[in-house]
Amino acid sequence: MAKATVKEKVNLSMVSEIVKREKPFSEKDIISSLQAMQDHYGYLPREAMDELAKITLTPIAKLYGVATFYSQFYLKPHGKYSIKLCRGTACHVKEAPRISSAISSHLGIKDDETTDDMLFSLESVACLGTCFLSPVMLIGDQYYGKLTPQSAVEILENIAKENKAK
Repeated sequence: MAKATVKEKVNLSMVSEIVKREKPFSEKDIISSLQAMQDHYGYLPREAMDELAKITLTPIAKLYGVATFYSQFYLKPHGKYSIKLCRGTACHVKEAPRISSAISSHLGIKDDETTDDMLFSLESVACLGTCFLSPVMLIGDQYYGKLTPQSAVEILENIAKENKAK
């Protein structure tokens, strides 16, 4: 099973830099601080969350409450390309489960996992609001619709090839 793991020590100096930007720090700064941390680390490492709580005197439960409420935040390492696969009704009846199986098989990961090379993360979402494109997936800010299992895999292969060429 290809699940992302990161064992390197997290450099916490960025957390204090983020807090310095938000002087004086208040509850309204939590989301922007978490966004800045995630932009820097690619996810919200436990150590960085603990450091933010310590520096700002914010209860850790409040930080985790915000981080787990909003789907934009990730508490574990996340791939460079986030694949959000719609599982809404319109997509479901148009074979989204087969597309999910094809993607999982091709990448060697399951829902909510990340490839070992940290290139892709797979996430099923309730609805992408683009039923006219069903079945649909979102990668970054690009929608891919009218998918088949084969076309979904081809899209991922093209992204991987483009990434290697860089």
